Amino acid sequence: MATSVEELYEQDFFAWTRDQAARLRELKETRPNLPLDLEHLAEEVDDLGTERRDAVRSQVCRVIEHCLKLEYSAAVDPRRGWLDSVIDVRGAIEDRLTASIRQDVGTVLPRLYGRARRKAENGLLGYGEREAAHALPAECPYALDDLLRDEWYPPNGHGIVDAD
Repeated sequence: MATSVEELYEQDFFAWTRDQAARLRELKETRPNLPLDLEHLAEEVDDLGTERRDAVRSQVCRVIEHCLKLEYSAAVDPRRGWLDSVIDVRGAIEDRLTASIRQDVGTVLPRLYGRARRKAENGLLGYGEREAAHALPAECPYALDDLLRDEWYPPNGHGIVDAD
């Protein structure tokens, strides 16, 4: 765990934003005679962390969506795009992921899965894959560690193996 504000900033930006927003609100309560809009500063700092957290949540949804398509689709043609998307998204997540955001994503994973499942279902239906769309599991079949791990992809249920 970080021992100073500077270390917290470097190690867990999301936690740092929460901490600094709370400190700004505490400072406001002391009514210092400073030319600072402390309440709005606190809100903006809080929002920085929220935006980063929400970006990671959104990207995790995309990873889940494309993993579902990779696992359940019998189509060969769109697979390379789904794989590329997962690679890109994992890089974006890695750039933003902190310990507290990871914990948050783990907590809301069932909700994120619901969103991703609906998107995957819609995409599969768009490819004419009604059976695959209706075969998607109701609950998330993937561990967060797997979703975030480079080079991990779910096996395709139709025996399609992606060439290197």
